[in-house]
Amino acid sequence: MVSGQKHKILILSGDLGDGHIQAAGAIAEAARLYGPGAETVTFNFPAVTHPRFHQIGRYFYTKWVTTFPFVYGYLFQKTRGENTVSQIFKKMKFYTLNRLNRLLQEVQPTVIVATFPGAAAGISMLKENGFTDLPAVTIITDHTDHSYWLHPYTDLYIVASDQVKKALLERGIPDKRISVTGIPIRSQFSKTIDRLQLRDKLGLDPTLPVVLLMGGGMGMIAKECSSMLLSNDILIPTQFVMICGHNDRLRQQLEREMTDSPHSVHVTGFVDNIHEWMAAADLLVTKPGGLTTSEAIAMELPMLLYRSLPGQERDNATFLTQAGVAIAARNEADLVHRLNHLLAHPEELLVLRKNAVACQRKNAAPQALAAILETDVSPQPGELQTALYARA
Repeated sequence: MVSGQKHKILILSGDLGDGHIQAAGAIAEAARLYGPGAETVTFNFPAVTHPRFHQIGRYFYTKWVTTFPFVYGYLFQKTRGENTVSQIFKKMKFYTLNRLNRLLQEVQPTVIVATFPGAAAGISMLKENGFTDLPAVTIITDHTDHSYWLHPYTDLYIVASDQVKKALLERGIPDKRISVTGIPIRSQFSKTIDRLQLRDKLGLDPTLPVVLLMGGGMGMIAKECSSMLLSNDILIPTQFVMICGHNDRLRQQLEREMTDSPHSVHVTGFVDNIHEWMAAADLLVTKPGGLTTSEAIAMELPMLLYRSLPGQERDNATFLTQAGVAIAARNEADLVHRLNHLLAHPEELLVLRKNAVACQRKNAAPQALAAILETDVSPQPGELQTALYARA
């Protein structure tokens, strides 16, 4: 890109999981902080490619993953590497090149960024068919690798850790096409906040430990968490905050149920100040999504992982527990046991906090933006195709 030329970044995200959207928002925020030299335009890839059907597709995807997780897990493992099965899935295009090409003509970007695997596939296909030669960047939003993120005409992969980079190198992706920045998170998660002042602001008791329960953007909080809070199994006086995300039906249900809880329980829906709730908490009970856990690490918030879905969540859980920033519960009884243990041994929470400091990548978003702006070389014909499909 010519020096002094303005960067216009087209970000293609997806609403099959809140993490893709949050990563896109973090890049857009970093660009605003960068100044007038970088402009971003963000689109929901499924909505662009299937404006009439993406909502019903999202509904059935969520139902499938939560109702038949073993099927999702089997397919995830079966298609992890480049093989016949993964190639079949990649050829099942859930988008049309015409709509994508029309979007490029309307936006006129200088670089394209995908935070959603389907978008990465679509842009690679556009380049393969000669519709564009713009630089294409993919941000992998989990602590793992998978074939559905990897496509032959991607110029740069932005990844969470050296571990993911190593996996991509083993797949034949050239080192120059990989940038380790961490998963992009918003700048709010990099700020130091006074915990006591926050607890007063949020209406929390400063004398009791705070446990935050989150289940992803759709508020998929396990039923076991609800039954646990309705019992007397939690032995340490504690206040709980349940974040239900966009699942308003769940929020209303929990508000009714928690009136019978022997514990102090605050139920809320989607919040735009989750960084404050994290800063005020002593422990986060959550599913191991890439974005949520990266935010928690930035806030030095210990994590108790529960009900990880087979696939990328299991991989995320393995990474986080090995890094010493989280503990995983196997089942409902183990969840109660580990929660009681951590609440009774705050020194172990302190160890998790210290480990989080060593894993922090608070500047992931500006570093990712810098890598995006420096991406100005398209892949040479055949270079990445050979590397990616050599093991097919």
